[in-house]
Amino acid sequence: MRIENSIQSRISISLSGAAKQICTVSIVLLFAIGMVLPWGMAHAGAVFIPPVDNPIKWHPGHYVTLVSPGPNNPWYMEQVYSELKENPALQGITIRYRWSELESAKGVYDFSAIDEHLKELAIHKKRLIILLELRSSVEYLQAELVPDYVKAGILYEGGVFPYSGSRSTDIKGYNIKLWNPLVRDRLAALMRELGNRFNSHPYFEGVGLTETSMGKPLITLSNAEIDGYYKNMISINQQMRQYFPNTMVFQFINYPRQLIESFVNNMKETGIALGCPDVFLDEPGLFYDAAKNPPKGIYSYYPELSGQIPLTIQIEKANYENTRYDGKGYQPTISELLAFARHKLDVNYIFWTRSPDYFSGVLEVMGWKNQTRDAAGGLNSACPSSYFACVD
Repeated sequence: MRIENSIQSRISISLSGAAKQICTVSIVLLFAIGMVLPWGMAHAGAVFIPPVDNPIKWHPGHYVTLVSPGPNNPWYMEQVYSELKENPALQGITIRYRWSELESAKGVYDFSAIDEHLKELAIHKKRLIILLELRSSVEYLQAELVPDYVKAGILYEGGVFPYSGSRSTDIKGYNIKLWNPLVRDRLAALMRELGNRFNSHPYFEGVGLTETSMGKPLITLSNAEIDGYYKNMISINQQMRQYFPNTMVFQFINYPRQLIESFVNNMKETGIALGCPDVFLDEPGLFYDAAKNPPKGIYSYYPELSGQIPLTIQIEKANYENTRYDGKGYQPTISELLAFARHKLDVNYIFWTRSPDYFSGVLEVMGWKNQTRDAAGGLNSACPSSYFACVD
């Protein structure tokens, strides 16, 4: 689906470097059966090859990730909109959604909450990015992670499985059983409906999936199930790119390190954006140097991909508190987090989690000269070469 003509007539278009050489070329959507994924797993679903002449909405910069009491609380959102209005460096908001919030029964979709946020954001000329959760972070979200028909369906295998942290056997949360082809297909159907509704909306900036890490499964998974989980995650990425041809699509990646290259290769081929769910300044697992301890960590990919595909990063509550996941580092300043994301990773988008104890510091930094000098808030605003063109 193309951006509506009425929208295109009001936007400027910037061609990427690659697109300037191929701007007269147009290809159609192609579907292939039995594609072999980069690490050798056959995929029997539809595979998307993106057209080269689709312009992408492009508004890089700083976004605010909302937390409890959340986007459905009027008092909370009044504060958020006030902050957006008072801080030009903030481009918009990021909202996390669970599958069950958007599909109440099989094929019954409710996007009214997204519609309402877009309506308000358009008034303020700010934008929306949504992050679809493939896993919950606390136990009580089991029932809410997937729709009831998936959880109750035998053919869907109950839809979810529990996981723990690396040093515990306690349930930390639940993951979606993405290796199940029926679960994959229903999730893809949700993406199709979201794309039909929001791809052409000028203030719908992006859509992405939560981190690739499974945690430590508390049920025994076969190699086929683990391979299927990641194979189908790439499949969902490709279908998101299909259903949102004019919108930034991204995937948060952290672990397992041995599969990162496969995800990145797919991103380079399809124009999907690279993301990471954390900015930990001293976290060993994210910094591995392939020359010393292969395979390399996710942060090593950012500099080499700069200018090729969009680069995003999220700053979580834990990142404000310590430079390491295990708490053995130190508490960084907001400016340290920003400097690392901007200068070491060269990101286009930063999603700042609106944690009450730390967000006032974020707002202070957003008022500094380097963040107010341009619309991207001092971040890299160049149109990636994997895009035919960027539109604003």
